[in-house]
Amino acid sequence: MILFPAIDLIGGKVVRLKQGKRSAMDIYGDDPLAQAQAFAQAGAAWVHVVDLSRAFGEDEESLAANQAAITAICQSGLLHVDAGGGVRTMADVQRLAGAGVSRIALGTPLVKDPAFAKAAAREFGDLLVADVAAKDGQVHVNGWREDVDLSLNQLVDELCSWGYKHLVYTDIARDGCSCGIDARAYEMLASRCGFPVVASGGIASLEDIQALCAMGDEVIEGIIVGRALYEGQVDLKEALELVQPATQTLEAGC
Repeated sequence: MILFPAIDLIGGKVVRLKQGKRSAMDIYGDDPLAQAQAFAQAGAAWVHVVDLSRAFGEDEESLAANQAAITAICQSGLLHVDAGGGVRTMADVQRLAGAGVSRIALGTPLVKDPAFAKAAAREFGDLLVADVAAKDGQVHVNGWREDVDLSLNQLVDELCSWGYKHLVYTDIARDGCSCGIDARAYEMLASRCGFPVVASGGIASLEDIQALCAMGDEVIEGIIVGRALYEGQVDLKEALELVQPATQTLEAGC
């Protein structure tokens, strides 16, 4: 099981959004590399990075600042990087892979461009992660701003048939709210997928992390924690102690 402390980026700044809303943003710093270094010093081996500027289609200056931050974190050799946000083409996948990213998340194309999503799974295999977000059982895309006529269960069934073996599920209603988890949702998804999933959204305490750990490695592959770390509700060192420390060992850079 992996603990992923999270860094969300807008214009090179470390931010957190509430329920994915650009208008509900808190800024926590302007040095993403320093934040990643702090996570590494606490004992983390992975970091989850989201390029929100790219997901929101923002200006080139913002995109360049975020890409520079992702590259710097990878080049530091301190952490494995799991990154996504606005990945729409093979060139986007190659850009992140070339920067040294260890896992690349695809979200919107899973729904909007299934031909690309299938081809990417065939070409890049285990490098890719299906990044699925839903609210009340309905899938949302385009930075969570657009709901689509597709249920969470329908999409997950398709992804598994395409060959995806890693899946992040975010409950939009809980994300950034530090309101606790819906453990049952992850159990149902893992059962449907046939492989463990990464939990994201709403983690508010060490008790939430304990509850996820109690489900075991067959249900939970990893846990993404964001706002709760920045707001001091979860201590990263204590969280890492819960999430099987041996699995957090970094073998060799990004």
